[in-house]
Amino acid sequence: MFAVAGVGVIAGLLACSGKKAMSNNLQVVQNFDADKYLGTWYEVARFDFKFEKDLKNVTANYSKREDGKIKVVNKGFNFVKNKWEEATGKAKFVGSENEAALKVSFFGPFYSEYNVVMMEPDYQTALIFGESTDYMWMLSRTKSIPEATKQRYIEFAQKHGYDTSKLVWTQQD
Repeated sequence: MFAVAGVGVIAGLLACSGKKAMSNNLQVVQNFDADKYLGTWYEVARFDFKFEKDLKNVTANYSKREDGKIKVVNKGFNFVKNKWEEATGKAKFVGSENEAALKVSFFGPFYSEYNVVMMEPDYQTALIFGESTDYMWMLSRTKSIPEATKQRYIEFAQKHGYDTSKLVWTQQD
């Protein structure tokens, strides 16, 4: 359920695992309802890196697993290679399931942070921070996000040290 929005994103997060954990510096969404977060999310924006380079139509689908973890399926169309790319992983809560701090893995025992730091009460949009200010995603249940929400998320990210000029706005067609 709780993986970053792009294909192969976790690999990029793992690359920054030696950096100070973001969860030590921020408050995640409280009173979180994992069941409401399940389903398909569209990536609206991200900080680009090699594992998501050249991807459009990026989605993340979250569902419950029998072992209590969350199944994550990230998918995107590589418009340079002209093919779909997909990665399947798992996520688990760091602490309480009422707090939106998770760890995600696409590579065996290696987990990386996935922090839902802002979200609309109706679970229609979400702002995700990774382990450092090099990783950020805006997600939506639809292919676009309201301008007021986008600006609120950008301002929040800037306040927390993110260079939002690096945002890549994901093409969704």
